[in-house]
Amino acid sequence: MEFTNKQILRITFPVLMSLMMEHLIGLTDTAYLGRVGEVELGASALAGVYYLVIYMLGFGFSIGAQILIARRNGAREYKQIGPVFLQGTFFLFLFAVVLFTASHLGSPWVLRKLIGSDEIYAATMKYVDWRVYGFFFSFVAAMFRAFFVGITQTKILTINSVVMVLTNIVLNYILIFGKFGFPALGIAGAAIASSISEAVSVLFFILYTWKKVDYKKYGLFEQVGFDFRMLKQILNISIWIMIQHGIAFLGWFVFFVAVEHLGERPLAVTNVVRSISSFLFMFVNAFASTASSLVSNLIGAGKSDQVMGLCKRMVRLSFCFVLPLGCLCALFPEQVLRIYTDNPDLIADSIPSLWVMISSYLLAVPAFIFFFSVSGTGNTKVALWIDMVSLTVYVLYSLWVTVGLQADVAVCWTTEHVYNTMILTSFFYIWKGSWRKLSLD
Repeated sequence: MEFTNKQILRITFPVLMSLMMEHLIGLTDTAYLGRVGEVELGASALAGVYYLVIYMLGFGFSIGAQILIARRNGAREYKQIGPVFLQGTFFLFLFAVVLFTASHLGSPWVLRKLIGSDEIYAATMKYVDWRVYGFFFSFVAAMFRAFFVGITQTKILTINSVVMVLTNIVLNYILIFGKFGFPALGIAGAAIASSISEAVSVLFFILYTWKKVDYKKYGLFEQVGFDFRMLKQILNISIWIMIQHGIAFLGWFVFFVAVEHLGERPLAVTNVVRSISSFLFMFVNAFASTASSLVSNLIGAGKSDQVMGLCKRMVRLSFCFVLPLGCLCALFPEQVLRIYTDNPDLIADSIPSLWVMISSYLLAVPAFIFFFSVSGTGNTKVALWIDMVSLTVYVLYSLWVTVGLQADVAVCWTTEHVYNTMILTSFFYIWKGSWRKLSLD
Protein backbone atom coordinates (compact mmCIF):
# COMPACT_ATOMS: atom_id res chain seq x y z
CA MET A 1 0.00 0.00 0.00
CA GLU A 2 1.55 3.27 -1.17
CA PHE A 3 -0.62 6.33 -1.63
CA THR A 4 -0.01 8.37 -4.78
CA ASN A 5 -0.60 12.12 -5.04
CA LYS A 6 -3.75 11.41 -7.04
CA GLN A 7 -5.09 9.07 -4.35
CA ILE A 8 -4.24 11.56 -1.60
CA LEU A 9 -6.03 14.38 -3.41
CA ARG A 10 -9.03 12.13 -4.13
CA ILE A 11 -9.36 11.41 -0.40
CA THR A 12 -8.51 14.94 0.74
CA PHE A 13 -10.73 16.87 -1.66
CA PRO A 14 -14.07 15.76 -0.17
CA VAL A 15 -12.72 16.46 3.34
CA LEU A 16 -11.64 19.90 2.13
CA MET A 17 -15.03 20.54 0.56
CA SER A 18 -16.81 19.54 3.76
CA LEU A 19 -14.58 21.89 5.77
CA MET A 20 -15.14 24.62 3.19
CA MET A 21 -18.87 24.26 3.52
CA GLU A 22 -18.57 24.34 7.31
CA HIS A 23 -16.41 27.45 7.01
CA LEU A 24 -19.13 29.09 4.95
CA ILE A 25 -21.39 28.76 7.99
CA GLY A 26 -18.98 30.85 10.04
CA LEU A 27 -18.41 33.21 7.11
CA THR A 28 -22.12 33.88 6.66
CA ASP A 29 -22.54 34.42 10.41
CA THR A 30 -19.68 36.95 10.39
CA ALA A 31 -20.78 38.61 7.15
CA TYR A 32 -24.39 39.01 8.28
CA LEU A 33 -23.52 40.13 11.83
CA GLY A 34 -20.87 42.52 10.48
CA ARG A 35 -23.79 44.42 8.98
CA VAL A 36 -25.76 44.37 12.24
CA GLY A 37 -23.08 46.04 14.39
CA GLU A 38 -19.56 45.83 15.82
CA VAL A 39 -20.86 44.63 19.20
CA GLU A 40 -22.61 41.67 17.56
CA LEU A 41 -19.57 41.00 15.38
CA GLY A 42 -17.23 40.91 18.38
CA ALA A 43 -19.65 38.95 20.56
CA SER A 44 -20.07 36.28 17.88
CA ALA A 45 -16.30 35.77 17.97
CA LEU A 46 -16.24 35.23 21.72
CA ALA A 47 -19.36 33.08 21.71
CA GLY A 48 -18.18 31.05 18.71
CA VAL A 49 -14.81 30.22 20.27
CA TYR A 50 -16.46 29.51 23.64
CA TYR A 51 -18.77 27.02 21.90
CA LEU A 52 -15.80 25.45 20.12
CA VAL A 53 -13.94 24.93 23.42
CA ILE A 54 -16.79 22.68 24.57
CA TYR A 55 -17.52 21.13 21.16
CA MET A 56 -13.88 20.12 20.69
CA LEU A 57 -14.16 17.75 23.66
CA GLY A 58 -16.66 15.70 21.68
CA PHE A 59 -14.83 16.18 18.39
CA GLY A 60 -11.62 14.94 20.03
CA PHE A 61 -13.40 11.74 21.03
CA SER A 62 -14.48 11.22 17.41
CA ILE A 63 -10.88 11.63 16.22
CA GLY A 64 -9.81 8.83 18.56
CA ALA A 65 -12.58 6.65 17.13
CA GLN A 66 -11.46 7.61 13.62
CA ILE A 67 -7.93 6.39 14.35
CA LEU A 68 -9.29 2.99 15.44
CA ILE A 69 -11.61 2.81 12.41
CA ALA A 70 -8.74 3.65 10.05
CA ARG A 71 -6.45 1.08 11.68
CA ARG A 72 -9.10 -1.64 11.25
CA ASN A 73 -9.78 -0.50 7.69
CA GLY A 74 -6.07 -0.73 6.85
CA ALA A 75 -5.93 -4.22 8.36
CA ARG A 76 -9.14 -5.19 6.43
CA GLU A 77 -10.94 -6.00 9.69
CA TYR A 78 -14.13 -4.41 8.39
CA LYS A 79 -16.52 -6.14 10.79
CA GLN A 80 -14.71 -4.49 13.71
CA ILE A 81 -15.47 -0.98 12.42
CA GLY A 82 -19.21 -0.93 13.21
CA PRO A 83 -18.84 -1.52 16.96
CA VAL A 84 -16.39 1.41 17.20
CA PHE A 85 -18.86 3.67 15.39
CA LEU A 86 -21.89 2.64 17.45
CA GLN A 87 -20.20 2.84 20.84
CA GLY A 88 -18.74 6.21 19.91
CA THR A 89 -22.17 7.52 18.89
CA PHE A 90 -23.83 6.30 22.11
CA PHE A 91 -21.12 7.87 24.23
CA LEU A 92 -21.14 11.23 22.41
CA PHE A 93 -24.91 11.62 22.64
CA LEU A 94 -24.80 11.12 26.42
CA PHE A 95 -21.78 13.40 26.61
CA ALA A 96 -23.81 16.07 24.75
CA VAL A 97 -26.49 15.86 27.45
CA VAL A 98 -23.87 16.46 30.16
CA LEU A 99 -22.19 19.37 28.35
CA PHE A 100 -25.52 20.98 27.42
CA THR A 101 -26.61 20.95 31.07
CA ALA A 102 -23.25 22.19 32.34
CA SER A 103 -23.19 25.00 29.79
CA HIS A 104 -26.68 26.22 30.65
CA LEU A 105 -25.86 26.28 34.36
CA GLY A 106 -22.30 27.61 34.21
CA SER A 107 -21.98 29.85 31.13
CA PRO A 108 -23.62 33.00 32.58
CA TRP A 109 -21.26 33.00 35.58
CA VAL A 110 -18.11 32.17 33.57
CA LEU A 111 -18.70 34.69 30.80
CA ARG A 112 -19.74 37.48 33.20
CA LYS A 113 -16.43 37.06 35.02
CA LEU A 114 -14.39 37.18 31.82
CA ILE A 115 -16.08 39.78 29.60
CA GLY A 116 -15.66 43.42 30.52
CA SER A 117 -18.26 45.07 28.26
CA ASP A 118 -21.90 44.73 29.36
CA GLU A 119 -23.11 44.98 25.77
CA ILE A 120 -20.75 42.28 24.50
CA TYR A 121 -21.65 40.03 27.45
CA ALA A 122 -25.39 40.35 26.76
CA ALA A 123 -24.92 39.64 23.04
CA THR A 124 -22.62 36.69 23.77
CA MET A 125 -25.18 35.09 26.08
CA LYS A 126 -27.93 35.51 23.47
CA TYR A 127 -25.78 33.44 21.10
CA VAL A 128 -24.62 30.80 23.59
CA ASP A 129 -28.12 30.16 25.01
CA TRP A 130 -29.28 28.91 21.61
CA ARG A 131 -26.04 27.56 20.18
CA VAL A 132 -25.56 24.84 22.82
CA TYR A 133 -28.57 22.94 21.42
CA GLY A 134 -26.25 22.09 18.55
CA PHE A 135 -24.20 19.72 20.75
CA PHE A 136 -26.75 16.94 20.29
CA PHE A 137 -26.41 17.09 16.50
CA SER A 138 -22.79 18.16 15.98
CA PHE A 139 -21.45 15.31 18.17
CA VAL A 140 -23.36 12.66 16.24
CA ALA A 141 -22.30 14.24 12.94
CA ALA A 142 -18.67 14.09 14.13
CA MET A 143 -18.94 10.31 14.49
CA PHE A 144 -20.33 9.95 10.96
CA ARG A 145 -17.43 12.06 9.71
CA ALA A 146 -14.97 9.85 11.62
CA PHE A 147 -16.51 6.75 10.03
CA PHE A 148 -16.31 8.01 6.44
CA VAL A 149 -12.81 9.50 6.81
CA GLY A 150 -11.58 6.34 8.56
CA ILE A 151 -12.72 4.08 5.70
CA THR A 152 -11.43 6.70 3.18
CA GLN A 153 -14.89 7.09 1.60
CA THR A 154 -15.12 10.84 1.93
CA LYS A 155 -17.25 11.95 -1.03
CA ILE A 156 -20.42 12.05 1.06
CA LEU A 157 -18.85 14.71 3.32
CA THR A 158 -19.01 17.22 0.47
CA ILE A 159 -22.68 16.63 -0.28
CA ASN A 160 -23.62 16.70 3.38
CA SER A 161 -21.79 19.96 3.93
CA VAL A 162 -23.44 21.61 0.93
CA VAL A 163 -26.85 20.71 2.35
CA MET A 164 -25.85 22.04 5.78
CA VAL A 165 -24.41 25.34 4.57
CA LEU A 166 -27.32 26.10 2.24
CA THR A 167 -29.70 25.49 5.14
CA ASN A 168 -27.63 27.83 7.33
CA ILE A 169 -27.43 30.62 4.74
CA VAL A 170 -31.20 30.65 4.21
CA LEU A 171 -32.00 30.45 7.93
CA ASN A 172 -29.44 33.15 8.78
CA TYR A 173 -31.04 35.54 6.33
CA ILE A 174 -34.53 34.80 7.66
CA LEU A 175 -33.78 34.78 11.39
CA ILE A 176 -31.09 37.47 11.75
CA PHE A 177 -32.93 40.12 9.73
CA GLY A 178 -36.51 38.92 10.27
CA LYS A 179 -37.69 37.98 6.77
CA PHE A 180 -40.87 36.20 5.60
CA GLY A 181 -42.81 37.17 8.70
CA PHE A 182 -40.22 35.99 11.24
CA PRO A 183 -38.99 38.37 13.95
CA ALA A 184 -35.49 39.90 13.59
CA LEU A 185 -33.50 37.93 16.16
CA GLY A 186 -30.03 39.32 15.41
CA ILE A 187 -27.21 37.33 16.95
CA ALA A 188 -29.63 34.80 18.50
CA GLY A 189 -30.93 34.09 14.99
CA ALA A 190 -27.41 33.16 13.87
CA ALA A 191 -27.13 30.64 16.72
CA ILE A 192 -30.54 29.09 16.01
CA ALA A 193 -29.71 28.81 12.30
CA SER A 194 -26.42 27.00 13.03
CA SER A 195 -28.05 24.49 15.41
CA ILE A 196 -30.86 23.67 12.98
CA SER A 197 -28.32 23.26 10.16
CA GLU A 198 -26.44 20.68 12.22
CA ALA A 199 -29.70 18.78 12.82
CA VAL A 200 -30.28 18.68 9.06
CA SER A 201 -26.71 17.40 8.61
CA VAL A 202 -27.28 14.47 10.98
CA LEU A 203 -30.56 13.54 9.30
CA PHE A 204 -28.81 13.52 5.94
CA PHE A 205 -26.00 11.26 7.26
CA ILE A 206 -28.53 8.81 8.71
CA LEU A 207 -30.53 8.57 5.48
CA TYR A 208 -27.41 8.19 3.33
CA THR A 209 -25.92 5.47 5.54
CA TRP A 210 -29.21 3.58 5.61
CA LYS A 211 -29.66 3.71 1.83
CA LYS A 212 -26.12 3.61 0.39
CA VAL A 213 -23.63 2.07 2.84
CA ASP A 214 -23.02 -1.70 3.04
CA TYR A 215 -23.63 -1.75 6.79
CA LYS A 216 -23.36 -5.56 6.91
CA LYS A 217 -19.78 -5.34 5.63
CA TYR A 218 -18.85 -2.97 8.46
CA GLY A 219 -21.06 -4.58 11.12
CA LEU A 220 -22.67 -1.21 11.77
CA PHE A 221 -25.80 -2.37 13.57
CA GLU A 222 -24.82 -5.77 14.91
CA GLN A 223 -24.01 -4.63 18.46
CA VAL A 224 -26.75 -2.63 20.15
CA GLY A 225 -26.18 -1.49 23.74
CA PHE A 226 -23.12 -0.34 25.63
CA ASP A 227 -19.88 -2.27 25.29
CA PHE A 228 -17.71 -0.86 28.07
CA ARG A 229 -14.65 -2.74 26.86
CA MET A 230 -14.92 -1.03 23.46
CA LEU A 231 -15.58 2.36 25.07
CA LYS A 232 -12.48 1.94 27.20
CA GLN A 233 -10.43 1.12 24.11
CA ILE A 234 -11.68 4.24 22.31
CA LEU A 235 -11.19 6.41 25.39
CA ASN A 236 -7.62 5.17 25.86
CA ILE A 237 -6.85 6.97 22.60
CA SER A 238 -9.51 9.68 22.63
CA ILE A 239 -9.12 11.06 26.14
CA TRP A 240 -5.81 12.69 25.28
CA ILE A 241 -7.21 14.16 22.05
CA MET A 242 -10.29 15.43 23.89
CA ILE A 243 -8.14 17.19 26.45
CA GLN A 244 -5.79 18.41 23.73
CA HIS A 245 -8.55 19.91 21.55
CA GLY A 246 -10.37 21.41 24.53
CA ILE A 247 -7.21 23.06 25.85
CA ALA A 248 -6.24 24.24 22.36
CA PHE A 249 -9.45 26.18 21.90
CA LEU A 250 -9.39 27.29 25.53
CA GLY A 251 -6.08 28.96 24.74
CA TRP A 252 -7.68 30.66 21.75
CA PHE A 253 -10.60 31.74 23.96
CA VAL A 254 -8.12 33.31 26.41
CA PHE A 255 -6.64 35.24 23.48
CA PHE A 256 -10.06 36.56 22.44
CA VAL A 257 -10.97 37.53 26.01
CA ALA A 258 -7.65 39.38 26.35
CA VAL A 259 -8.27 41.23 23.07
CA GLU A 260 -11.82 42.13 24.22
CA HIS A 261 -10.27 44.09 27.08
CA LEU A 262 -8.41 46.20 24.49
CA GLY A 263 -11.78 47.45 23.18
CA GLU A 264 -14.68 46.66 20.86
CA ARG A 265 -12.76 47.63 17.68
CA PRO A 266 -9.77 45.29 18.31
CA LEU A 267 -12.22 42.47 19.06
CA ALA A 268 -14.12 43.15 15.81
CA VAL A 269 -10.81 43.19 13.90
CA THR A 270 -9.82 39.91 15.50
CA ASN A 271 -13.10 38.26 14.54
CA VAL A 272 -12.77 39.28 10.90
CA VAL A 273 -9.13 38.15 10.71
CA ARG A 274 -10.04 34.91 12.51
CA SER A 275 -12.65 34.15 9.87
CA ILE A 276 -10.11 34.61 7.06
CA SER A 277 -7.58 32.54 9.01
CA SER A 278 -10.20 29.80 9.34
CA PHE A 279 -10.56 29.80 5.54
CA LEU A 280 -6.83 29.19 5.06
CA PHE A 281 -6.65 26.73 7.93
CA MET A 282 -9.33 24.48 6.47
CA PHE A 283 -6.84 23.58 3.69
CA VAL A 284 -4.23 22.75 6.32
CA ASN A 285 -6.84 20.87 8.37
CA ALA A 286 -8.03 18.83 5.37
CA PHE A 287 -4.52 17.64 4.48
CA ALA A 288 -3.59 17.12 8.14
CA SER A 289 -6.77 15.09 8.84
CA THR A 290 -6.13 12.99 5.75
CA ALA A 291 -2.50 12.52 6.81
CA SER A 292 -3.63 11.26 10.22
CA SER A 293 -6.02 8.73 8.65
CA LEU A 294 -3.52 7.57 6.00
CA VAL A 295 -0.75 7.22 8.59
CA SER A 296 -3.04 4.98 10.62
CA ASN A 297 -3.96 2.99 7.50
CA LEU A 298 -0.28 2.54 6.58
CA ILE A 299 0.61 1.30 10.06
CA GLY A 300 -2.38 -1.07 10.02
CA ALA A 301 -1.15 -2.44 6.68
CA GLY A 302 2.40 -2.94 8.06
CA LYS A 303 3.91 -0.09 5.97
CA SER A 304 5.38 2.06 8.75
CA ASP A 305 8.47 2.85 6.63
CA GLN A 306 6.30 4.97 4.31
CA VAL A 307 4.98 7.32 7.02
CA MET A 308 7.69 10.01 6.87
CA GLY A 309 7.55 10.16 3.08
CA LEU A 310 3.78 10.50 3.20
CA CYS A 311 4.00 13.39 5.69
CA LYS A 312 6.49 15.29 3.52
CA ARG A 313 4.30 14.82 0.48
CA MET A 314 1.26 16.09 2.41
CA VAL A 315 3.21 19.23 3.35
CA ARG A 316 4.09 19.93 -0.29
CA LEU A 317 0.54 19.35 -1.50
CA SER A 318 -0.90 21.57 1.24
CA PHE A 319 1.48 24.41 0.33
CA CYS A 320 0.27 24.17 -3.30
CA PHE A 321 -3.11 25.41 -2.09
CA VAL A 322 -2.24 27.62 0.89
CA LEU A 323 0.54 29.74 -0.66
CA PRO A 324 -1.41 31.03 -3.70
CA LEU A 325 -4.51 31.78 -1.57
CA GLY A 326 -2.43 33.49 1.12
CA CYS A 327 -0.70 35.66 -1.49
CA LEU A 328 -4.05 36.70 -3.01
CA CYS A 329 -5.37 37.71 0.42
CA ALA A 330 -2.17 39.68 1.13
CA LEU A 331 -2.19 41.46 -2.23
CA PHE A 332 -5.89 42.36 -2.22
CA PRO A 333 -6.76 42.80 1.47
CA GLU A 334 -9.50 45.41 1.06
CA GLN A 335 -11.45 43.29 -1.40
CA VAL A 336 -11.22 40.27 0.90
CA LEU A 337 -12.22 42.22 4.01
CA ARG A 338 -15.28 43.71 2.29
CA ILE A 339 -16.80 40.22 2.33
CA TYR A 340 -17.07 40.53 6.11
CA THR A 341 -17.84 44.21 6.71
CA ASP A 342 -18.77 47.38 4.84
CA ASN A 343 -17.19 49.62 7.51
CA PRO A 344 -14.18 51.39 5.84
CA ASP A 345 -12.48 52.17 9.18
CA LEU A 346 -12.76 48.56 10.33
CA ILE A 347 -11.34 47.39 6.99
CA ALA A 348 -8.36 49.76 7.27
CA ASP A 349 -7.67 48.70 10.87
CA SER A 350 -7.82 45.00 9.93
CA ILE A 351 -5.21 45.00 7.14
CA PRO A 352 -2.02 44.90 9.31
CA SER A 353 -3.43 42.03 11.40
CA LEU A 354 -4.39 40.21 8.21
CA TRP A 355 -0.82 40.39 6.88
CA VAL A 356 0.64 39.13 10.17
CA MET A 357 -1.83 36.23 10.28
CA ILE A 358 -1.12 35.16 6.68
CA SER A 359 2.64 34.99 7.30
CA SER A 360 2.06 32.49 10.13
CA TYR A 361 0.95 29.84 7.61
CA LEU A 362 4.54 29.32 6.48
CA LEU A 363 4.90 27.55 9.83
CA ALA A 364 1.34 26.24 10.20
CA VAL A 365 1.39 23.95 7.15
CA PRO A 366 4.27 21.65 8.18
CA ALA A 367 3.45 22.02 11.88
CA PHE A 368 -0.08 20.66 11.67
CA ILE A 369 0.66 17.95 9.08
CA PHE A 370 3.23 16.40 11.42
CA PHE A 371 1.18 17.14 14.54
CA PHE A 372 -1.91 15.35 13.24
CA SER A 373 0.31 12.51 12.08
CA VAL A 374 1.47 12.01 15.67
CA SER A 375 -2.16 11.26 16.59
CA GLY A 376 -2.37 9.00 13.52
CA THR A 377 0.34 6.79 14.99
CA GLY A 378 -1.99 6.20 17.95
CA ASN A 379 0.26 7.91 20.50
CA THR A 380 -2.22 10.60 21.44
CA LYS A 381 -0.59 11.10 24.83
CA VAL A 382 2.54 12.47 23.13
CA ALA A 383 0.35 14.70 20.94
CA LEU A 384 -1.28 16.05 24.11
CA TRP A 385 2.07 16.85 25.72
CA ILE A 386 3.28 18.64 22.60
CA ASP A 387 0.07 20.67 22.50
CA MET A 388 0.05 21.46 26.23
CA VAL A 389 3.60 22.81 26.16
CA SER A 390 2.82 24.79 23.00
CA LEU A 391 -0.36 26.23 24.50
CA THR A 392 1.34 27.18 27.74
CA VAL A 393 3.86 29.24 25.79
CA TYR A 394 1.04 30.60 23.57
CA VAL A 395 -1.15 31.75 26.48
CA LEU A 396 1.75 33.33 28.37
CA TYR A 397 2.85 35.19 25.24
CA SER A 398 -0.76 36.22 24.48
CA LEU A 399 -1.21 37.68 27.98
CA TRP A 400 2.14 39.46 27.74
CA VAL A 401 1.38 41.25 24.43
CA THR A 402 -2.28 42.03 25.21
CA VAL A 403 -2.46 42.68 28.95
CA GLY A 404 1.17 43.49 29.65
CA LEU A 405 2.17 45.53 26.59
CA GLN A 406 -1.37 46.42 25.47
CA ALA A 407 0.10 46.19 22.00
CA ASP A 408 -1.61 46.93 18.71
CA VAL A 409 -3.90 44.10 17.63
CA ALA A 410 -1.58 43.28 14.69
CA VAL A 411 1.25 42.59 17.15
CA CYS A 412 -1.13 40.41 19.15
CA TRP A 413 -1.56 38.17 16.10
CA THR A 414 2.13 37.16 16.30
CA THR A 415 0.84 34.67 18.87
CA GLU A 416 0.12 32.40 15.88
CA HIS A 417 3.82 32.33 14.95
CA VAL A 418 4.74 31.35 18.49
CA TYR A 419 2.18 28.54 18.66
CA ASN A 420 2.99 27.11 15.22
CA THR A 421 6.71 27.10 15.99
CA MET A 422 6.10 25.07 19.13
CA ILE A 423 3.75 22.61 17.36
CA LEU A 424 6.38 22.05 14.66
CA THR A 425 8.42 20.10 17.20
CA SER A 426 6.11 17.15 16.39
CA PHE A 427 8.31 16.63 13.29
CA PHE A 428 11.04 15.21 15.52
CA TYR A 429 8.70 12.62 17.03
CA ILE A 430 7.71 11.30 13.58
CA TRP A 431 11.34 11.41 12.42
CA LYS A 432 12.63 9.54 15.48
CA GLY A 433 10.24 6.62 14.83
CA SER A 434 9.67 5.38 18.39
CA TRP A 435 5.94 5.17 17.58
CA ARG A 436 6.62 1.98 15.56
CA LYS A 437 6.58 -0.05 18.80
CA LEU A 438 3.10 1.18 19.85
CA SER A 439 0.16 -1.26 19.93
CA LEU A 440 -3.51 -0.18 20.07
CA ASP A 441 -4.88 -3.60 21.10
